Amino acid sequence: MDIVTRLLLAGPDPDAVARLVDEAGLAAVAAVLVDEVVFRCDPPANTHPVHVVLDITAGTETARTALRLVRDEPPTAVDNDAEPVGMVLRFTAVDLACRLFGGTRRGGDFGNRFLPAPPRDHAGPDPLMRAAAQATGTIMSGLAAAPALGELSVRYGSDKWASFHWYTRHYENYLAPFRDRPIRLLEIGIGGYGRELGGASLRMWRRWFPRGRIVGMDVVDKTALTAPRVTVVVGDQSDPGTLLAVAREHGPFDVVIDDGSHLNAHVHSTFATLFPHVRDGGVYVVEDLQTAYWPSFGGVDTDTAPGHTSVGLLKSLLDGLHHAERVSAATPGATAGAVVGVHVHHNIAFIEKGRNDEDGLPPWIAGRVRGEGAASS
Repeated sequence: MDIVTRLLLAGPDPDAVARLVDEAGLAAVAAVLVDEVVFRCDPPANTHPVHVVLDITAGTETARTALRLVRDEPPTAVDNDAEPVGMVLRFTAVDLACRLFGGTRRGGDFGNRFLPAPPRDHAGPDPLMRAAAQATGTIMSGLAAAPALGELSVRYGSDKWASFHWYTRHYENYLAPFRDRPIRLLEIGIGGYGRELGGASLRMWRRWFPRGRIVGMDVVDKTALTAPRVTVVVGDQSDPGTLLAVAREHGPFDVVIDDGSHLNAHVHSTFATLFPHVRDGGVYVVEDLQTAYWPSFGGVDTDTAPGHTSVGLLKSLLDGLHHAERVSAATPGATAGAVVGVHVHHNIAFIEKGRNDEDGLPPWIAGRVRGEGAASS
């Protein structure tokens, strides 16, 4: 089991993190922690280049990393002797891991040293000190709770908010229970057009789910986007065999998002293949339901979408959800016992998985309500 996975499973357990540091070594664990901080932090605001040093300790041992920060550039690990150091931040490995992967925001086991001292004859703040303060704030933002999902969507360039979709408020509503859990999320369709690699929503999910493992699948090879906690695979969602292979290797999943081709036939076949690989309590999401009405995607421009469309799929799931109330003795569909909720918003649907085993009305009441004969006195 790799270090990232062990950190995600250790979560808020300081003893488990301490055992991991002992077994894997401080340097290896610190490298993962620094990478996570750098990924999560806000873009640097300081115009004057400055270094912030992270000292991560375990007992008497220290792992030191110097990061160069300046506006319009990502934080980069460098030799800390190359430029002036503006701040030294000290964390124990256990505390930093719990802050990042355990959902805690405690203030213990943390220290700092601000460098350099301003000139005595300088009336105002030294430019380097100002830059050091800004850069330090950038690093510390990586330890804070994630911003709202809409803000992250804009930061990373996802089209799930503030464009022609307004999905993030619904995602926040339905996926909030998973925020601090070690979940597995699969998103089909990574985005990007032409020479653009895409991956915006994968980065958004990685930031929003601090303990999540994110898997992205696309018909185009975008494995260059693979990163800590993010795995990218190549596959065509129209091939059930490929979907099954992904599910068996990386599932079961807590969240599956179909943001792929949006062809209605693919929406049906993908759901049929992957929904069994969603954990009970998990959520299956179908985006861009508008294609149910677009003939170029296999849809039909009628007032009522027929069964072969994505909206028709949702209607069948609603029928299955109420299988206990059906007058017909027909056998319920394969998913009738596993769908416990179908929530539809403009162009997006959230399907909850669980045990749909609630009984319907008692026969003597059901018959009376359905008009199947007079009630006996």
